[in-house]
Amino acid sequence: MMMELTPDELTFRDEVRAFLRDNLPDALRQKVQKDQHLNRDDFLDWHKILYAKGWIAPGWPKEYGGAGWTPMQRHIFDDELATAYAPPILPFGLAMVGPVIMNFGNDAQKAHYLPRILSGEDWWCQGYSEPGAGSDLASLKTKAVRDGDHYVVDGAKTWTTFAQHADMMFCLVRTSSEGKRQEGISFLLMDMKSEGITVKPIRTIDGGCEINEVFFDNVRMPAENLIGEEGKGWTYAKFLLGYERTGMATIGRSRRQLAEVRKIAASEPVGEGTLLDDPKFREKAAAIEIELLALESLVLQVLAEQAAGGKPGPESSFLKIKGTEIQQAISELLLEAVGNYAHPFVPEALEHGWNEEPIGPDYAAPAAPHYFNFRKTSIYGGTNEIQKNIVAKMILGL
Repeated sequence: MMMELTPDELTFRDEVRAFLRDNLPDALRQKVQKDQHLNRDDFLDWHKILYAKGWIAPGWPKEYGGAGWTPMQRHIFDDELATAYAPPILPFGLAMVGPVIMNFGNDAQKAHYLPRILSGEDWWCQGYSEPGAGSDLASLKTKAVRDGDHYVVDGAKTWTTFAQHADMMFCLVRTSSEGKRQEGISFLLMDMKSEGITVKPIRTIDGGCEINEVFFDNVRMPAENLIGEEGKGWTYAKFLLGYERTGMATIGRSRRQLAEVRKIAASEPVGEGTLLDDPKFREKAAAIEIELLALESLVLQVLAEQAAGGKPGPESSFLKIKGTEIQQAISELLLEAVGNYAHPFVPEALEHGWNEEPIGPDYAAPAAPHYFNFRKTSIYGGTNEIQKNIVAKMILGL
C-alpha cells in the first residue's frame, strides 16, 4: 500500500495480517500462489473462516451482519488478502445480490436470504447474459409467465460463472413483451435444484470450466421469489451492475501481480544484466504502476461516497474499464517476462497435486493460461466498449 496510514489504520492492518498469518490454510495459499484451479470446497472453507471472524462482508452494514468498516478499512483488507495469496471472496452473493435484497427485497426475503449469504449456506450465480443477449442485455428472451402463485420459466443463460456449484441464481427474466424492452424485465431468484434446470459446462481456452450454459425447461418458481415489482428488473439490474463493476478494480491483486512480474524479470538474464534492467521493460512496468495508483485514488473516492450513503453510479464504469485494462496489461507483461517458457501449455499443471517435471521455472506454467483467461475481463460485466458509451452519455453528456 502506497499511501500513508493513520495509527488506527496501521493497527487494523496489523490485525488483518496477523489473522491471515494464523488462519489462512497453507494449502489454500499455495494453490492461489501457483494459480491452480480452486474447487467449491476451497472457496467455501475460506468463506467460513472469514464468516466465523465476522469479516466475510466488509461492505455490509452491521444491521445485516456486516463488518460496517470504513472505506479505508475495506481497502486495507482487500490489499492484505491479495498480498497473502488468499482466495478471492466470490462476489455473487455478498457484493451483488446481497445489496439488491437489502435495498429492494421485502422483509421476508431479507430475513431468509441475507443470513444464508453470510454463512455460505447458499452459493449464488448470476443469470444475466444469454446466447443472443450479452452487451445488449435488454434483448433477453428468457420468459417467466405467471401461473397462479408461480412463474413458469423457459429459456437459457450463458457465461454463468460457477453455476455448476450454485444453490441459487439471481435471474433476469422477461415477464412482458409490451412497451420498451427494459420495462418487461423482472428480477427473479431461482432455486438451482428445481426440476427443469440443466447446467452444461463450457471449457475455456485456459482449460478451465468455471463458466456454464444454463437451460430452463418449464421451471416452476414461487412468485414470492420475485424481487421488488414485476417489470422493474432493469432498475435492479443496473443497481447490481454498479456494485459488480466497482469490484472489478482489484487494486490489491494487480499490485501483487505487478510485483511478481518484476521479480520474474529480475531473474531473467538479458545481456550482462536482467530483463528488469532493460529500460523499455522498466518503462512498461512503471506506466502500469502509475495507472494503478490513479485507479486506487478513484476507488477510495467511490468507497467514501458509498460509506456516506451513496450508491454506485456511472463512475463505476471508469473502474471497470481501467481495472480490466490494467489486469490485461499485467498479464501481457508477465508473458513477456517469462519469454519462451510460456509457450508450452500444460493444463494439468494448474491442478492441485500435479508433480511432474516442470517445463522451465515454476512460474512459467500458469503464465499462458493466465493470459488467456484474462482476455475475458474486458467483456464480462458489460464490455468496455459499452462502459465507454455509459461514460460518454451519463458523465460527459455526449
